[in-house]
Amino acid sequence: MAELSFASLSKRFDGAPAPALDAISASVASGEFVALLGPSGCGKTTLLRLIAGFERPTAGSLTLGGRVMADATRFVPPEAREIGIVFQSYALWPHMTVAGNVAYPLEVRRLPRAERAARVAEALELTGLTPYADRMPAQLSGGQRQRVALARCLVFEPRAMLLDEPLANLDLALRASMQDVFRMFHRRTGATMVYVTHDQGEALALADRIAVMDAGRIRQFAAPETLYREPADCFVAGFVGDGGVVSLRLGAPSGPGRRQATLLGQEVTVRSDSATPTHACIRPEDITLSDTAPLRGRVLGCAYLGGRFRLTIEAAGETLVAFSARRARPGEVLGLRIAEPWAFHDREGTVLMDRARAHA
Repeated sequence: MAELSFASLSKRFDGAPAPALDAISASVASGEFVALLGPSGCGKTTLLRLIAGFERPTAGSLTLGGRVMADATRFVPPEAREIGIVFQSYALWPHMTVAGNVAYPLEVRRLPRAERAARVAEALELTGLTPYADRMPAQLSGGQRQRVALARCLVFEPRAMLLDEPLANLDLALRASMQDVFRMFHRRTGATMVYVTHDQGEALALADRIAVMDAGRIRQFAAPETLYREPADCFVAGFVGDGGVVSLRLGAPSGPGRRQATLLGQEVTVRSDSATPTHACIRPEDITLSDTAPLRGRVLGCAYLGGRFRLTIEAAGETLVAFSARRARPGEVLGLRIAEPWAFHDREGTVLMDRARAHA
C-alpha cells in the first residue's frame, strides 16, 4: 500500500465558470480509510477521477507512494497506476461466473494459472463469496454483486482502492450490512482506501478521516468525531450532523479553551480554539430540556428514533435539534439549557450556512 498526496491540485473544465477542484492540498496515509464527503458538484468525484487517471489536472501534482502520477510535465496512465476501483454500478461481466469476474484482472495481466486460482480463492474467501464462485451475476443479490466488485478489485493487490458511492444502489438494510463488509475488509487488508459519498452516515461510520468538500475545496479534513464536535466553519457545522449554527457576541475568557459568549439572548460558556469566534454549533447533546431554563423554545416537530425522540425546536428565531425521553407536541413550549457548544471564527458564515442547509 502507499501514501497518496495532492499539492495545489486543480481541475478546470472548458467553459466552466469555476474550477471543479481549486488548489487541493492534502495527504492520505498508507493504509488509511478516507472518505470524500460533500454535496453534488463539490468536486469529490473529480478528485477521484484524477487519482484514478481518468482526468488530467489543470495544475498541481498528484503523488502515489512517492512517485508522481500527474503534474505539469508527467502523466501516468490509469493502467500503470495499480489502483483498484469499485463503481456504484458494479460493472460485472454478465456472461462470467463470480470466479470468472474476479479472475479477469489476473487474466489480463497473464498470470500463471496456478497463481491465478490461488489469488481468486483468497479474494473470494475474504469477501465471503466462496459458496457463490460458480454463480452468474444475475443469480446474486445487490450486496453479493457489490462483494464481487470488491473481490475483483482486491485480487490484483492494488496500491490504493477507490470506491465511488458503492452503496448508493442498495436498500437500507443491505447498506448497513455492506458497511460491516467494508470495515472488515479494510481491517483485514490494511488497504489505502478513498471512498466517495454524499451520505454523511456512511462517511462517519466507515472512515478514519473525512474530507468535507464544497465548491472544489476541502473545508475540513479530520476524524469523524472532530468534524462533529469541532467543525471548522459554518458549512461543515451545517452539513455534518444534527443541530443549529448561530451567531454569537464574544465575552471574556473563562479558562483554557473556554470563552463566555452571548447567543440566542443567553450568556453561555463555549468551547473554542479561536481568539475571535463568530458562530457556535449547537448539537443535540449540548441541549438539556428543563422547565426552569430561561431560554424557551417552541416544538416544530417530533420524531421517534427508538429509545428517544428527536425534537425540532424554534428558539429566538433559530432552529435547534434536541433529544427527549418523552414525546412532545408541535407547538409545545419547552425550556432549553445550552452547555458548552463549539464556537469558531467564520467571516463567510451566513453564506456558508445557507449553502450547507440547502444540501443537508
